[in-house]
Amino acid sequence: MTEKAQSPIRAALNAGDFFRAQALLAEISAPPSAELLELRAQAAYGAGDLEATLAAYGELYRLHLEDDRPHDAAFAAVMVGMYLMMDTGLMATVRAWLSRAECLVKEAPDSPVWAWLAAVRTYERLMCGDMPGTGQWAQRAMEGGQRHGLSPPSIIGQVAFARVRIHDGHLEEGLSALDEVAVELSAGNLDPLTSGQMWCELICAMQWIGQHDRAEQWTEAMERWRQGAAFGGLHGRCRVHRAEIMRLRGPCDAAEQEALLACEELRPWMRREYGWPLTELGNARLRKGDFVGAEEAFLAAHQNAWLPQPGLALLRLAQGRVEEAEAMIEDALDQPFDIPSKERPPSGGLQRAPLRDAQVVIALAAGDEPTARTAAADLEDIALTYQSRTLQNSALAAKGRLALHDGQHGEAIRLLGEAVVEWVSLRMPFEAANLRVELAAAHRAAGNHQTAELELNAACRALEELKAEPWAELARKGGPPAPAQAHRAPEHCVFSREGDMRTVTFGGKTVRLKDLIGMRYLERLMAEPGREFHVLDLVAVERGALPVDSSTGAPRMDAQCGLEVFDSRAREAYRQRLVETEEDIAEAEENNDFHRAELARADRQFLVDELCRGVGLNGRERTVGDGLERARTSATRSLRYALSRIARHHSDLGEHLKRTIRTGAYFSYQPDPRAPVKWKT
Repeated sequence: MTEKAQSPIRAALNAGDFFRAQALLAEISAPPSAELLELRAQAAYGAGDLEATLAAYGELYRLHLEDDRPHDAAFAAVMVGMYLMMDTGLMATVRAWLSRAECLVKEAPDSPVWAWLAAVRTYERLMCGDMPGTGQWAQRAMEGGQRHGLSPPSIIGQVAFARVRIHDGHLEEGLSALDEVAVELSAGNLDPLTSGQMWCELICAMQWIGQHDRAEQWTEAMERWRQGAAFGGLHGRCRVHRAEIMRLRGPCDAAEQEALLACEELRPWMRREYGWPLTELGNARLRKGDFVGAEEAFLAAHQNAWLPQPGLALLRLAQGRVEEAEAMIEDALDQPFDIPSKERPPSGGLQRAPLRDAQVVIALAAGDEPTARTAAADLEDIALTYQSRTLQNSALAAKGRLALHDGQHGEAIRLLGEAVVEWVSLRMPFEAANLRVELAAAHRAAGNHQTAELELNAACRALEELKAEPWAELARKGGPPAPAQAHRAPEHCVFSREGDMRTVTFGGKTVRLKDLIGMRYLERLMAEPGREFHVLDLVAVERGALPVDSSTGAPRMDAQCGLEVFDSRAREAYRQRLVETEEDIAEAEENNDFHRAELARADRQFLVDELCRGVGLNGRERTVGDGLERARTSATRSLRYALSRIARHHSDLGEHLKRTIRTGAYFSYQPDPRAPVKWKT
């Protein structure tokens, strides 16, 4: 491939026009060369095609091996490992590729490949929670990068080493190193990919210790970076960080929207870490008081093998399910989060801090004073170690809550009052308002009824300004709602069709409405509460395009019609990763590294589950219907229009359906089982 042919492709890549770069590459008919494959990999990653990126670097690795260029082959192997690590979280496959690279350069300790290899090893260790190993590899990355004049490995090592120092309690040293990196990034001294990665790392480090002001500044800097060339899932990660900050500053409508966009952007990229944006979505909804939406997001995060705590436990507390909330927090502390990730502290006090903060509140609500005291003492020790204002104020608030519980009203008023002022100073209004409710309780217990009313009104006004009206309502009622009766009789309602009209009865009120397509979808959902219907089932049956199974009433779909869940290239890539995972398991067992082998087996199970999802009986490809996105959009639009018409004529039913109808690739009607509804359709 001539330099002249490469020039327009490189220009497109430098401009961030990755699709044009791919189009120019597609026009080249020459046999694959090293230069061509590297350009393909860069263009594919920028265009959002991870599998094509990995395939190009894998082919480059094999090409260099055939040409007897071991150092170049080792570098290509490191690149495969790096991209797998950034966007799949499958550490076993990462280790397999890094082992191949190490074998190729083991006789050349001064090779510059070692700097890159050390940088990737650093984050493989960090994501697996091995902080000593992270520190050792980070030092090698820094030394190798400086020796060979390679800025990216050096900076990657510096950031990781700083995060280790912060994790180990050496806060000032770690923060100073991160500030130096922020200056380098702001000056534009690094390539776009490394810049985006490192901004993300800096923000994660600040979120670990609750330094939200710094996190906010660096999130704004990452947002400016995001306006230019971006790569892979970094756009989506940036959105999650923005959502975190927006949630803390409130109101949470914008935070929820940003988290939803993050979920959409990260869906094609994240494998093992997809629960992270889902949990952030749940946290934003919880603060709004959208308990149904929060539960949906938290349970989806849990389904993706992510620990949605303490958010889910706090939701259970708000729902009045105190024993369940207490058990969840205890379980989260006893079985720490161990999925490879850099978004959460892998161990130690920083991992426990948010759980302990919630545990104090939940244990006191459950009347479990010893657990509350243990949690508060641990939280205070963590705050002393890390000297973070956020952690210190959480510990102060915990002491105030215990003082109120102990009847030390004067001390409770002092501690809680100081903590409220500090939350306001830290620009965390939701925390300030919630704690103000407890300050009001302390004043009331001390006989200061006018002051108590003043504090409660201030708290409720703040919550209403944050558009968190359900929390204000709970504050005025004095706590979470009482649990509903377990055996409440179902309410009998009507949603029947006669010609082109419908009779609708709910809550004792009956209305007549013109029938719509969306109402037919709704009728099918109401007929089987709790069941998830694929959008194609709804659309195809309504259009008469599919027969209905007489035994089950469900539509019969030909498994071979439509689009493949995985194309053949993606299936082959997953199978190759299974081979690589087996290699990592074998190497771990040979070295008696049982923890590594256990993590690799978890990766293997994940890959097997993904392949089972994409491959049907007898190895046939599973498919989804042609035009799935069009069907989803059309069905959602029709259903929402029907819901708006219902709400206009029957507001109570409109509110009920708003809470209970789920849309997406699957549609369902999910009424509260504690308040059952039986429909006649």
